Amino acid sequence: MFPMPAHIGSCTPLLQTDESIKFLASPPHRTLLSLHPMEFPRNLFGDEYDSDDDADNPNSSASPSPPPSAAQPHRSSSSASSQSSSSSSGSSSASSSSKSKSSSRGESSGEEEEGNGGEVERSGGFGEVYVFGGEGEEERDLFGEENEEYMRTPAMSPYPVPVLPPIRNVNNHNRGGFGRGRRQNNRGGPGLLPRPGSFPYQQNFGYGSKHMNGRDERFVSDLKFSKSEETLARKIIQFQEPREFACYSRVEGGDVYFDDRTLRLFKRLISLDIGADLNQGFETFIEKKDLGSLGYGDLLACIRNKADLLQNIHFVTYRNNLNKILATFYIRHEPWEMGVHKRKGVVYLDVHKLPERPQTELDRRRCYWGYCFENLATEDPGRDDGEGIHHIDANVEFCAVFRTKLGAHRLLMGAEMDCYDSTDDGRRFYVELKTSRELEYHTEERYEREKLLKFWIQSFLAGVPYIVVGFRDDAGRLVRTERLSTKDITHRVKKKGYWQGGVCLAFADEVLCWLYGTVKENEDYILRFGPPFARLELLQAQSCPDVISFHLEQLQNPL
Repeated sequence: MFPMPAHIGSCTPLLQTDESIKFLASPPHRTLLSLHPMEFPRNLFGDEYDSDDDADNPNSSASPSPPPSAAQPHRSSSSASSQSSSSSSGSSSASSSSKSKSSSRGESSGEEEEGNGGEVERSGGFGEVYVFGGEGEEERDLFGEENEEYMRTPAMSPYPVPVLPPIRNVNNHNRGGFGRGRRQNNRGGPGLLPRPGSFPYQQNFGYGSKHMNGRDERFVSDLKFSKSEETLARKIIQFQEPREFACYSRVEGGDVYFDDRTLRLFKRLISLDIGADLNQGFETFIEKKDLGSLGYGDLLACIRNKADLLQNIHFVTYRNNLNKILATFYIRHEPWEMGVHKRKGVVYLDVHKLPERPQTELDRRRCYWGYCFENLATEDPGRDDGEGIHHIDANVEFCAVFRTKLGAHRLLMGAEMDCYDSTDDGRRFYVELKTSRELEYHTEERYEREKLLKFWIQSFLAGVPYIVVGFRDDAGRLVRTERLSTKDITHRVKKKGYWQGGVCLAFADEVLCWLYGTVKENEDYILRFGPPFARLELLQAQSCPDVISFHLEQLQNPL
């Protein structure tokens, strides 16, 4: 009934005598039989393994076994003799017992328990630890009742199979599919392997409504941002200190005078105005008008008075255009464009204003807070002490004209100035006035990455040594002021690795070299930077602004 290892078969003659039966049936020697070395693996996994055995066998009794009866020793010994005789025939009985165990275990276990009582469980324990049979624990059916969740899993998934979009061949429409042959896979589709050779690349596919075939029909050339920051940082670009040679002022009403009558003096005691409400005077605020190319005409008129300075000049522009170019390498999410017109070897960069979304009331107030701070930080002879701010006109401005050199390119540049201060010896210098929301721990990094970059570029290009920033809260109240040194800003951000001023200059030099060498004489272009913000595009323009044509006529036929 119970399988027995082959080496126990050598004891078969001993078990055939009546004396041996009595020897095994007596209680002391049954104890010795329970200590047979083959019973040692039963406790290999401890008592927990035995308890799992009993839990898996539903017919085993959980209560203590009753004392054996008189007939039990004889039946047990006869079982042992039959087992030993079966073991002498080899290991065939071991394989047959393991095969029929799972089907007849419940029935045979019940009969033995009824006939032999607790002794069967003891003798069964000897058989259950048989190493090769594995009868100590009932095998689990992984797909039976104990895994109902798996059994309830449907054969077909209720979710649809994802389908990838078809491949759009935008590289070469006349050469079939991407594979080597139009029907390489015999399924009517493109092949799997690419064709040898290069593909003609189409620029800016899918950008805007005018890019139907991957490129604007006005496209002339482009400059890709292929050089890394490390490469540009190794270039040393010389920038000549700007020298002012002219200026003009625009007063209320729009009249222009070639002097500094609208230039204001910086108020050094601006810290006394902390807590001031920047909303005062908003009701009488006159917003800045978009003059278009007329504002550029005022700059050209100022330059004509110094016509001799136009010799050996490469670019004539407002500082705003250079601000955009220098900041583009680090700020890639702000689109811009400008007009490019080459006449007699001079490239005129005209300002283009892109369409903007309609301003809300809050947008207009935030814009006004900047103009209000400029009035607070400057001396106003027409305003008495303690008098509130009112009647601010954003069209009143002072513009200085500089001559400088970036790399190999000579520049004439106009720049609007906020105010000026002077040293003890009377030397005059300009001061930039800026406003910003009070910094918090999660806004300080963006302030240093973007705003300080713009502050530095704007001040550096015009040689402005100091910047005064007024920090305000969300309600428009001035909370503090800070004076920044232009040369110290680069050291502040370079330690944090946000940006480098030398990289901005090197990138601008690359742009100006490409631009001056690409544009042709007496032709008009548009320089544009927009999505996907990976290159500069040069597009053909239809005409030249009238102010540039008039400027050229005045140079040829001076009054």
